[in-house]
Amino acid sequence: MIPQTRIGMPLDEFLSEQSRQPFELVNGERIAQLPNVFGHAEVIQLLFLLLFQWTQTHRTGRVFSETTFILSDRQNPDWVTGSRIPDLMVYAGDRIDEYKAHTPDYREKPLALVPDLVIEGVSPSDKVGDLDDKIDAYLSDGVRLIWVLKPQRGRAVVYAPDMEQPLHLSGDAVLDASEVLPGFQVRLTDIFGE
Repeated sequence: MIPQTRIGMPLDEFLSEQSRQPFELVNGERIAQLPNVFGHAEVIQLLFLLLFQWTQTHRTGRVFSETTFILSDRQNPDWVTGSRIPDLMVYAGDRIDEYKAHTPDYREKPLALVPDLVIEGVSPSDKVGDLDDKIDAYLSDGVRLIWVLKPQRGRAVVYAPDMEQPLHLSGDAVLDASEVLPGFQVRLTDIFGE
């Protein structure tokens, strides 16, 4: 009988390694987080502000930027099986408040809650294979909606578990997050410019 290799690492080791070099843990492989170009940061900041304003105005949902969420082993919550650091992530309704109410030590460890919406901006340094693996991982994790923004090309790609094919958008097409944040929509031209 061949022994199975356990994917992941203990939480304390994960935190120690993260403090040295931020990384994501996807399918047991560490993927280092590289610095982004300014155009990427500008687009992500604008979208964060739009989402933040919407969640504040409607008093529902929460948005986070460059925040780590982890996947824990079901039998051992101190074992990290995966981690992601999306550019933006959105939690619908009161999910964050419920998480905090049921996790008294939430301030001392990474967020162990899969987001509803994930937004990734593509930078020139991103590898296509890594991005594809990450999208597959998000879908496997249970993320309900994924937007991949391509600022250099003024395009976006939308993924969801129930979609047979990703939806490719360009021009003045509209990104619609109504499944997660009812009524939230934004035109690509409002994010990328004309």
